[in-house]
Amino acid sequence: MLFNSYDYLLYFLPLSLVGFFLLGRRPRWAVGWLVAASLFFYAWWDPRYLPLILASIAVNFGVGRVLHGRPRRAMLVLGGGIAANLLLLGVFKYADFALSNAAALFGAPIALPHLVLPLGISFFTFTQIAYLVDVYRGKAREPSVANYALFVSFFPHLLAGPILHHSEMMPQFASPSNKRPQAANLSAGLFLLCIGLVKKVCFADQLAPLAEAGFGHPGELSAIGAWVAVLAYTLQIYFDFSGYTDMALGAARMFNIELPINFDSPYHATNIREFWQRWHITLSRFLREYLYIPLGGNRHGPWRTALAVMVTFLLGGLWHGAAWTFVAWGALHGAALVCYRGWRRSGLRLPRPLAWLVTFLFVMLAWVFFRATSLANAAAVLQALAGANAVPAETSAASVQRWVAQLEGIFAPAAPTSVALATAVVLGGVAVVALQRNSNRMVREFRPDWVNGFAVTFALAFSVLQLGKVAPFIYFNF
Repeated sequence: MLFNSYDYLLYFLPLSLVGFFLLGRRPRWAVGWLVAASLFFYAWWDPRYLPLILASIAVNFGVGRVLHGRPRRAMLVLGGGIAANLLLLGVFKYADFALSNAAALFGAPIALPHLVLPLGISFFTFTQIAYLVDVYRGKAREPSVANYALFVSFFPHLLAGPILHHSEMMPQFASPSNKRPQAANLSAGLFLLCIGLVKKVCFADQLAPLAEAGFGHPGELSAIGAWVAVLAYTLQIYFDFSGYTDMALGAARMFNIELPINFDSPYHATNIREFWQRWHITLSRFLREYLYIPLGGNRHGPWRTALAVMVTFLLGGLWHGAAWTFVAWGALHGAALVCYRGWRRSGLRLPRPLAWLVTFLFVMLAWVFFRATSLANAAAVLQALAGANAVPAETSAASVQRWVAQLEGIFAPAAPTSVALATAVVLGGVAVVALQRNSNRMVREFRPDWVNGFAVTFALAFSVLQLGKVAPFIYFNF
């Protein structure tokens, strides 16, 4: 079920809240209700995959119980649990990718299974791997299968994160006071949900056709058109994913649950390390704690550190999708982090505005590989950015008119709005990203007065009216 749908906003979320708080005096029943609601939420898209997540929850809960008993070969048990999770992920997400590359390597045709990717599999798999490692380290324990099922399946985070730690969630789920309605959390959660919905329907969905048209026809783009398309996607993915996260945190807050912050104005970063401290924060935390540090981190000299960084980001890129474009995107960010570490050791510093510009341009150009359907498509977009395609050389009014006509000819078939309106959305998105306080700060400062009440009502009503055509969130593909 999509967050930006009538079914979710008008029926599922209100009924889930009412049922949860009506059962609040019986904590086990309230937990059971929320688990059932979350599994219904997951099965809404395709009920065939409900047994898959149930089996995943059961197996990982069992492995966690065994690990908590401190078996003689605990490392072997942990390795088996992690392998089972990665096997599940590998079969559904990477089978076609692996087999097609094997076929190309050996020159022999191989039938591809073409399995449909279950929603949220990357997120609930990583959440459970983190849980098993934490149990092995003595940092987590969950004796209740219902509580564990809620930890994994809690619907606000189930499909696209944030990626959770057991220790930060279970005390909240266990708190009796959290099972009673709290006006402050209901109002602040609704406010945050509205912010996310506005990001999605008023920005991300309006920018999507512009990015789609540009990446779909890179050979026809002028340099200016290519830069507009890439900037549009740079803004689209931010508003889409941070909008989803805001809606997730907002819905959870209405249940008196605080999910970890996942975004902190990432496009304000002045270096690539800071970018990853602000973008998809829980994924960065997972990669650091469960991959980079076990690989040695920065404890074994610069060369070993560089290797750990590259392996972490190559695998992080591949986690996003089974394609060489994601591997290339991860490699670019890994190489940028390695270069940044060397730059810091040199003692040189850039002026802050220049450091921001370099960082933003790098992130924007790297998104080309993230969005492109193939490495060839990514190369074509980069060539268009560099001015490889023909563009008018004159500056006369007639030349400008021809360029606008060319731009409309490329973008108009995919865009329901005019180029002028699409450009206004791009500029508006830039202004919001650059100047507006981020949602974390806005919700901290939120007060349930009549002004904010009117703003929330207007934003919710306006956004709901835009839901005639529901567009899935980008990270549902991962």
